[in-house]
Amino acid sequence: MNYYIATILTKGKKQNFGLYAKDRKEANDYAKLKHSGILIKIVESKEPLELKFKKFKTSLLQNIKKRKIKPDALIASIRQLAVMTNAGISIHDALKEIAVSTTDNNLKFVFTRLSDDINAGHSLSTSMENFSFELGNLTIAMVKLGEKTGNLDQSLYSLADMLEEIRSNVVKFKKAMAYPRNVMIAMAIAFSILISYVVPKFKAIFDNFKAELPLPTKILLSLEHIFNNYGPYVLIVLILSVIVFKYLINNYIHIRYTWHKLLLKTYLIKNIIMYATLSRFTLVFSELIRAGIPIAEALETSVSMIENLPLKKNLSSVKATVEKGSSLNQGLNDTKLFENMIIQMVKAGEDSGTLDSMVSKVASYFKMKFDAIIDNLSSAIEPIMLLLIASMVTLLALGIFMPMWDMGAAVNGR
Repeated sequence: MNYYIATILTKGKKQNFGLYAKDRKEANDYAKLKHSGILIKIVESKEPLELKFKKFKTSLLQNIKKRKIKPDALIASIRQLAVMTNAGISIHDALKEIAVSTTDNNLKFVFTRLSDDINAGHSLSTSMENFSFELGNLTIAMVKLGEKTGNLDQSLYSLADMLEEIRSNVVKFKKAMAYPRNVMIAMAIAFSILISYVVPKFKAIFDNFKAELPLPTKILLSLEHIFNNYGPYVLIVLILSVIVFKYLINNYIHIRYTWHKLLLKTYLIKNIIMYATLSRFTLVFSELIRAGIPIAEALETSVSMIENLPLKKNLSSVKATVEKGSSLNQGLNDTKLFENMIIQMVKAGEDSGTLDSMVSKVASYFKMKFDAIIDNLSSAIEPIMLLLIASMVTLLALGIFMPMWDMGAAVNGR
């Protein structure tokens, strides 16, 4: 959004008003709608510093207050909504009933707002777009599918199954990370205790020695000095850095794009993101094709729920390729994201008229690859853990014992 200053002539006086808009035309329309009087001119201007600070503060507070609905509560509510819709109960009444009966406050708030919006004449998917953070893009995409096909209850059942599968993958990931996480926490605690209580005792001895200390000892003493004298400040800086980084990621698309691109180049993380994204993309795409949605439209909906921006941009090109008259397998091949086997499977599905079932098999393949990565996650992280442990032990051993060896050599030389 750009910042504009509109000059309005009101009661014979010129007044300037600041506003945000995508372009000059939108700013012009917005200024006429909001302010009475004669619009003289609109000029793009630099956003004032106080407004930048206010915007940052508002966004920060919104991010702190935002809370996603608990996955288990969301899945249960989607299933309940599907059952009630299938039974012929209106969406408005079903949402209202779920909002009253749920114990999840976030779900209660969202479903109450959704029922109010539907009562005001809005569609369910349009209302849900205001709560994309809480509900997720997948939920909105599947509800849109149900509204287009007229089978909202079946789409909701499929959505609940997908959310359960995603939930299962998250649980698997957390279980796989439990052991490495606990080891890293234990290492951090042990290192903190050594730096806080053990190293200072040796520091007094080294000061009395009054000799040139080796590099590992200097590093260790520097860490001890920073930890014991500036520890709270370092912790505050780290927390503030995380908060600012999240703000930048959420509000600046080029920074978010760069971050997502970096993640796709990071060891192990790149495969998790890649196969999780492709599995979800092909799963939703197969559901849309099975429901009779045109391929280009199905691609647009499937791509809209992808969160990783570089992958989203890459897969968006498939729609453009299909709209130009090329085959789906050609568009997928151009992305360089799919193996030749996958391309051949899609081609066979197009030729035989069984594209939906073939894409469903592709989705199962990507799910299998993702599950394999999660199952072997602990063993893949072990080399990194061993390297960190070895580095910490080596630093402590050399930092403490090398000066002691020099002291022993000096004593023996007398």
